[in-house]
Amino acid sequence: MLFSLKNKKAVITGGGSGIGKAISLLFAQQGAEVHMIDLENVSSRQTEKELTSISPQSKLHIVNITQIDEVKKLASQLGNVDILINNAGIAQIGNIENTSSEGFQSIFDVNVKGAFHCMQAFIPGMLQQGSGVIVNMASVAASVGIPDRFGYSMTKGAIRSMTQSVAKDYVQQGIRCNCISPGRVHTPFVDGFIVKNYPDKKEEMFAKLSATQPIGRMAQPIEIAHLALYLCSNEASFITGCDYPIDGGFTYLNN
Repeated sequence: MLFSLKNKKAVITGGGSGIGKAISLLFAQQGAEVHMIDLENVSSRQTEKELTSISPQSKLHIVNITQIDEVKKLASQLGNVDILINNAGIAQIGNIENTSSEGFQSIFDVNVKGAFHCMQAFIPGMLQQGSGVIVNMASVAASVGIPDRFGYSMTKGAIRSMTQSVAKDYVQQGIRCNCISPGRVHTPFVDGFIVKNYPDKKEEMFAKLSATQPIGRMAQPIEIAHLALYLCSNEASFITGCDYPIDGGFTYLNN
């Protein structure tokens, strides 16, 4: 079977909803033992039920990735893993003038330090076994200026740079590290954002946000998951240190 993850152990942060959920379920379907990391909420528990119905050995772990001790404790419990997906992240709206110091620190702690903590905790096991794959979730915001996304863009630029650094440092030790840069993806977050900020113009705003991609629509989470699956499979064994835009033409066709 192409893109098989049989006998692979995968850790996926933010696995309870959106892109993370799609990756978790797809990886389980492809044979992986999936360990989701997320916070305690209805969505993560529902995803856990779906996940274990596919893969009984898979599991949800309630861990705050901003706390290094919690992440390292889980890494010790799980032992060596084959795949790490740093997907967890939060959004933030604002330019540099109206981004507070507290808000800046909050998004940095989740989006950047969270990924740092997970890589620092799980890379030693990959080194021990002489192999491993890391995929970090960046964004088109790391490469293209987007209005009112100062803090978010900062964190995704950091993710892209961290990816290249880790890929360079560990290429000779059997560890591959790449990142994915999605455009706008239709997730529960997008729906909630529209309802909260444009309650009287939901359909209009959905169409407007969809049209920002030249292809004319938002991505579906499973489309991002398919790219993650390829990058983590043996079929992608010659790929490391790369950023992959998956954005309906947003990065290169919006000129």
